[in-house]
Amino acid sequence: MSRVAKKPIPLPKGVECQVAADGITVKGPKGTLKMHAIAGVEIKTADGQITCADGPADAKFAGTTRALLANMIHGVTQGYERKLELVGVGFRAAVQGKSLNLSLGFSHPVVFAAPEGITLEAPSATEILVKGADKQRVGEAAAKIRAFRPPEPYKGKGVRYAGERITLKEAKKA
Repeated sequence: MSRVAKKPIPLPKGVECQVAADGITVKGPKGTLKMHAIAGVEIKTADGQITCADGPADAKFAGTTRALLANMIHGVTQGYERKLELVGVGFRAAVQGKSLNLSLGFSHPVVFAAPEGITLEAPSATEILVKGADKQRVGEAAAKIRAFRPPEPYKGKGVRYAGERITLKEAKKA
């Protein structure tokens, strides 16, 4: 059995976990998340804890299942957040309703509609916050926004994650 899978997951107050044959549902103050059941892994809830155990056949997904459940519980209690920065002259971001309006140096504005369960915020014209309960959806939405104009290697202009270091290339010399 995996060492990760042996560690029980504590259930915080206000979080409900329901285990069924088709999947696991976690409800909390930030929302509800569902995960399909993985064959070969038994999930048990008792005494305010969730434990993952090997099934009779296969144990290779026990650690992964435990990590996914821990991420779901963290998501419905505290949520996840990714911060993006716009670097470049004239690059701007503004939230209008549930969509993000980006000015990235193209001849047209780029409009990104927020997926279900994701909230977008623009605290300043050059910052974007992607928030949600599902870690995978938050990361995917942030990656899609970054893909509109990834940082280029000569001046570093583009959309980047907060704290991301871009290695700049030296310009061609005459």
